[in-house]
Order: sequence, then C-alpha cells, then structure tokens
Amino acid sequence: MHPPLTLHRHPMCAEIIELFQKCHNDHPYGKFFGECTDLKIKLDRCFRQEKAVKRKANFEESKKLKERLQAYRKETAAETENIM
Repeated sequence: MHPPLTLHRHPMCAEIIELFQKCHNDHPYGKFFGECTDLKIKLDRCFRQEKAVKRKANFEESKKLKERLQAYRKETAAETENIM
C-alpha cells in the first residue's frame, strides 16, 4: 500500500507517479496480474528515499530547536539567580 499519489506532496517521485498512473490507465486488467509491478517497486523505493530525506531534515531542525531551548533555559536560570 502506498500513500495517496498526489504530485504536489511527492515532488521527488513525480515522474515515477505519472508513469505508474499511466501504466494503470493503459492496462486496466493487467495491473492486477503484475503489469505495473516494476514501476510499483521503483515508486516504493522513491518513497523510502523521500522519507529518509524528510526524516533527516526534521532531525536537524529538532537539534536546532533543542539547542535554542537549552540556551533559553540557561539564560532564564541565570536571570532568576541574579534576581534572588
């Protein structure tokens, strides 16, 4: 099972999505008997690569956010110590 095949959500895989959809339209019955299996495998690999790229970007973003949060906590802790 794959996610919805919308081109705007999967720009890295747009070409393969179009080929896969064309294969399904060209072979309405053959798609049930493996006619488009090669494209499906390529599409799955592309989705995995796309997800890995997104995962890495999200991880980097979370690292930056954690660093900012820690700096903010240190700053506020220092301010509260100076007040007391």
